Amino acid sequence: MLHAVIMAGGSGTRFWPESRADRPKQLLPMFGQKSLLQETVERLLGLVALERIWVATTERLAPAVAEQLPELRRDAILVEPCKRDTAACIGLAALRLIREDPEATMIVLPADQRIAPVEAFQQTLRLADQLVQEDASRLITFGIRPSYPAETFGYIERGEPIPPPSGPEPTEPAVKRETAPAGSAPSALSEPQSEQCFYIYRVQKFHEKPKAATAQQYLASGRFYWNSGIFVWKAQTILAEIRRHQPAMYSHLDRIAQAADTPVFDQVLQKEFSAIQGLSIDYAVMEHAENVLVVEAPFTWDDVGNWRALERWISADPQGNVLAAERPLLLDSAGCIVRSTDPKHLVVAVGLQDVLIVVTPDATLVADKRREESLRKVTQILAERGWTEYL
Repeated sequence: MLHAVIMAGGSGTRFWPESRADRPKQLLPMFGQKSLLQETVERLLGLVALERIWVATTERLAPAVAEQLPELRRDAILVEPCKRDTAACIGLAALRLIREDPEATMIVLPADQRIAPVEAFQQTLRLADQLVQEDASRLITFGIRPSYPAETFGYIERGEPIPPPSGPEPTEPAVKRETAPAGSAPSALSEPQSEQCFYIYRVQKFHEKPKAATAQQYLASGRFYWNSGIFVWKAQTILAEIRRHQPAMYSHLDRIAQAADTPVFDQVLQKEFSAIQGLSIDYAVMEHAENVLVVEAPFTWDDVGNWRALERWISADPQGNVLAAERPLLLDSAGCIVRSTDPKHLVVAVGLQDVLIVVTPDATLVADKRREESLRKVTQILAERGWTEYL
């Protein structure tokens, strides 16, 4: 059966000051009344039964996840005793799924992305499920055709084309290039393809986040995709790949599996999971596995990586200001982003250009919106000064 594992343990430091340790970005209602996590669950309904949707998170965030998703069964919240990156997270989730369904097929996806339309997203996951049912050794990932030379995403280089299940030989897609207007937020949104149009390839190679010149070469070649971080595979298969390529990690996971349903499970989980070396699933497995396919995504995709994502989803005023606040007042200002969590708080900006303003009850951020990567440094300094109440 088809299961979905949503990874929801991230910290979201680039969304400070609204994102905090106990309420990171995946738990925030960034674009309406529902959080990114709630939107992710909703996007899966109709494809995956509610009782087969799982959320992997940390001990610290588990209560908040349970509060936001009361419709989920309580044992569907898979609690990691500490952060050990995505490979250990996925391995632990695969063990749990196999206990319930030895033939489980896993969809693995982050909790903090925006994808539309839902119909195209679900149709693509159905295709991936078919590919896995056709060959259980396959690992399926999804590539986003780049719209600009991004330096903040990993890339997937495609190889030879693969026909869809029971379908004709694929044809080469037309390459469309989009360039973000000067001063605007680079857009990760791509135009959906027609419902019958799927392009599937063997993965030639995974590439780390590139320098600017290399990213430009990737874009020009037409053979590279952004790595979406979404996967489909058999739970048994991904565990076998972890065992093959990361035997030490697998040994710890196997000891956890052997302790399942015993009185010492919690102690074993804490000890063994903490001993795992943290690695991403790309580095631990995907870069080494042989039977990896990439499906070109026919849906729009946004990794919601920083505050400028608001510019891609919220209409701007005539001056290019994006106002995600109940009471903003901007005079002689253009290209600004204003976000406030207090409906009664008045935010006034005068004579500003391309400034980010985020107001929360105990902290206010005013920054050049093009320097959001500096927020990581801000949170580091706060920790160094012992101002942990703001983290």
